[in-house]
Amino acid sequence: MTIAIYPGTFDPITNGHLDVATRASKLFEKLVIGVYATPTKDTMFTTEERVELVKQAVAELPNVEVQPFKSLTVDFARKVGAQAIVRGLRAGADFEWEFEMALMIKKLAPECEPVCLMASLKYQFLSSSLLKEVAKLGGHIDDLVPDVVAIALKKRVHREV
Repeated sequence: MTIAIYPGTFDPITNGHLDVATRASKLFEKLVIGVYATPTKDTMFTTEERVELVKQAVAELPNVEVQPFKSLTVDFARKVGAQAIVRGLRAGADFEWEFEMALMIKKLAPECEPVCLMASLKYQFLSSSLLKEVAKLGGHIDDLVPDVVAIALKKRVHREV
């Protein structure tokens, strides 16, 4: 069975992430979305909340599962038996970072193949950080995230005000 992981912080998952996950689920027999539990950046949602939001967002993808992880991405890939690590690429700035990441993956885990999927045009600008800023300032985000995330973001932002 060909298994891939799609790792990220997913704080929160966006329609851009969901687009990459959906396309990756068609390329691999099993896709494990790894929600990174110990990012260096502050998160709006706890690990448990992020895992639950991702699970709800991908509920209709039968070959996708969601797990939190705290280790190196390559160690998580080995743990779940993955042969590939999926990454999403937006225009410009992502390329250099993802290129370096791919080289590090190959150095640390030559058996894992980095697979980069280009973000769909309509999501090239979308990032979780930008999305959270727009939500905090009262901007319209409903078409940028799954419904469950829009609800959670609005509740969280309202609570912080």
